[in-house]
Amino acid sequence: MKTWFITGASSGLGRTLAETVLRHGDNAIVTARSVAALAGLVERHPHQVLPLALDLTVPAGIEPALSSALERFGAIDVLVNNAGYGLLAALEETDDAHLLRNLETNLIGPLRVIRAAIPLLRQQGHGHIISVSAIAAFANEPGFSVYGAAKAGLEAASEALAGELAPFGIAVTVVVPGPFRTDFLGRSLDTVPRLPVYQATVGKFAALLSSIDGKQPGDPTRAAEAIYAIAGLPKPPFRLVLGRYASNKFEKRLHVLEAELQAWKAVGMPTEYPRA
Repeated sequence: MKTWFITGASSGLGRTLAETVLRHGDNAIVTARSVAALAGLVERHPHQVLPLALDLTVPAGIEPALSSALERFGAIDVLVNNAGYGLLAALEETDDAHLLRNLETNLIGPLRVIRAAIPLLRQQGHGHIISVSAIAAFANEPGFSVYGAAKAGLEAASEALAGELAPFGIAVTVVVPGPFRTDFLGRSLDTVPRLPVYQATVGKFAALLSSIDGKQPGDPTRAAEAIYAIAGLPKPPFRLVLGRYASNKFEKRLHVLEAELQAWKAVGMPTEYPRA
């Protein structure tokens, strides 16, 4: 039996993951901005669930939440940074309020949670930190400049964390989903007024997202089972790409990067001091 700490468990993939964890008989500390949204989980699994209010934009709530988790279950085996939301806007369209709130929720908040949890996991001598990213972190589209930047930052930080924490028996994994049939394209996608000059780029991507809402190929239950399968493994993957869409896009991006590297080596390589 493992004990999970899952942020953003009120809906979407976080909710499905919490349900999956509980169905397997594990314990779950589930967080959301409103504890009322977690009532159903508590009613069905009163002895396995600890619901906590946690807003990632309010740093003061993080350490008390972790302390409450330890007080209830004694350990945290798997920490899942799932809370987040999308922002569909060209960078020029994005004011500071939207920019800062998105970065605070998708990047800074998760890093704060991880930072606060590290001493606890080190003391235990084990743990697995899983952060939910997005294919936009690796192969982005017009309109996801801020959202993709936040997720890419989380991935880069996680790569460094993997090296920092390995000596303490703490594993790090980044989950990279494509479009899954959750409420991400509804209540979890913020927008700003569109400038006409971006209608052909951001507007086109927005239309695509609208057309697939409710028809996304990804099954959240199967995604949750995949995450459950790698949690706590002796050697889990650093990056777990979920779904055919994300896998194809990831692979295509790798080919593009390799081609570009080779095409411009003649310009980039001769920039070092001559060898003696």
